[in-house]
Amino acid sequence: MHLGGELLTIGVLFVIAYVLGRLGKTIGLPAIPIYMLVGLIASPHTPWIGLNVESDTIELIATFGLVLLLFNLGLEFDQEEFYGNAGKLLVSGGTYVAINMGIGFAFGFSLGWGTREALIIAGMTATSSSAIVTKLLIELRRLANDETPMILGVTVIEDVFIAIYLAIVSVVLSGDTNVWGVIGKLGLAFGFLVVMFTLARFAGKWVSKIFATRDDELFTVLFFGLAVMFGGIGEILGVTDAIGAFVIGLLCGATRYRDRIEQLALPMRDVFAAFFFVNFGLGLDLSTFGEVLWPVLGAIGMTVVLNAVAGQIVARMNGFSVQQGINTAVILVNRGEFALILATLSAAAGLEARITAFAGLYVLVMAVLGPLLAVNSDRIGRLVVRPARVARLRQRLRARLGSRGGRGVAAGATGPALDEAIHTAAVAGVADEDASRAARRAERDRQFAEEFALVEAAGREERENGAPEPREEPVTSSVEIPAERPERPVRQRDPEY
Repeated sequence: MHLGGELLTIGVLFVIAYVLGRLGKTIGLPAIPIYMLVGLIASPHTPWIGLNVESDTIELIATFGLVLLLFNLGLEFDQEEFYGNAGKLLVSGGTYVAINMGIGFAFGFSLGWGTREALIIAGMTATSSSAIVTKLLIELRRLANDETPMILGVTVIEDVFIAIYLAIVSVVLSGDTNVWGVIGKLGLAFGFLVVMFTLARFAGKWVSKIFATRDDELFTVLFFGLAVMFGGIGEILGVTDAIGAFVIGLLCGATRYRDRIEQLALPMRDVFAAFFFVNFGLGLDLSTFGEVLWPVLGAIGMTVVLNAVAGQIVARMNGFSVQQGINTAVILVNRGEFALILATLSAAAGLEARITAFAGLYVLVMAVLGPLLAVNSDRIGRLVVRPARVARLRQRLRARLGSRGGRGVAAGATGPALDEAIHTAAVAGVADEDASRAARRAERDRQFAEEFALVEAAGREERENGAPEPREEPVTSSVEIPAERPERPVRQRDPEY
């Protein structure tokens, strides 16, 4: 078997991906659309470029990418946050998902592609890309914002929704028309989820014993083998490899070795996920984009509007301002990896072929539009909110002047002249408030940047010099007192996928 040509082509593609990725990051683009474009470059449908790769060549590696994406999603799932604030999270996150899912299903059904296709499109438009969301929160220095815990809480509920939704979709895509067969498969899927969630909640201590080895090589082989094995179990049970990988990641995340697994799994996930996105790009055909252009434009407009509405509703439910609702909407509007996973599942099930082109173009546009909206959320807020703020301040000034009987108003300042003076004062007052708020935000960002730089410097020093050796304190008692287990630092969701 001679694979020199294939290896050369794949290597060149990944070098191109690196170059484009570096350029993309300078303007704030995430990696997902970059990898899709690289796949499109090597697609059999673009032969004039001269870098052709058959999808079959990397299909298995791409499947590993899908498995590791969902494995890491389960691994990063914040169980303490979910179980500790389940009621509040379910209300906020459930409202957000319900608005997007319900209207998304109606939109998908209106396209006339079929009921199963409508369910897939609803899933694509219903959930955010947790990868892009977290990346934007970090890069825009909004982790300290008041609304950020609410945003992350919504993504936690989206993770739960994804697990349940995939369980339902796997049964729907099976094509079984027997009622009892469908009920049995749904029962099996939900039973599988319940068992694994229960184990993750209560059996983490016992599962930790499986990972009790200091050998990183064997440790990596173990968790990778478990991820792939449970992906296979999910396929055999009819609940998809994605669900199998997610639940074993959830269980591994409940062990005392979660941080170590994350440290070793992230580089693997990044490489294999790149193969997944490149492989998806290989299946795209530019000539089919014209057939789905109007549906995609409609979906983009619907997504932006629904997120604006849902962001304001969720912000109001949590006592936040209109501007914070805008910040929430433009962060959560991003779509990415989950839409591509659904498109892959629909293609495997033989559904409407246009769904692949729809998902590709939809994600390409949203992955670019979303970060642009997030970066300019303050400008959007000023355009939307400032006129209302000026009007409210103008009313207060007019009421104050009225209560004073017009005392202190310059002679001749009546009618239009008085209105103009009040309006000018209101605009100036709002501008002063904005300037004060911007100064406070700049000071907070400066402090955050300093703290972040200290953390990075400490991590860099530890990588270069090794972790400091623990100092043994002299024992002053005949009874040995075990050292307390250090408190686990607050985890941040991984910023890339």
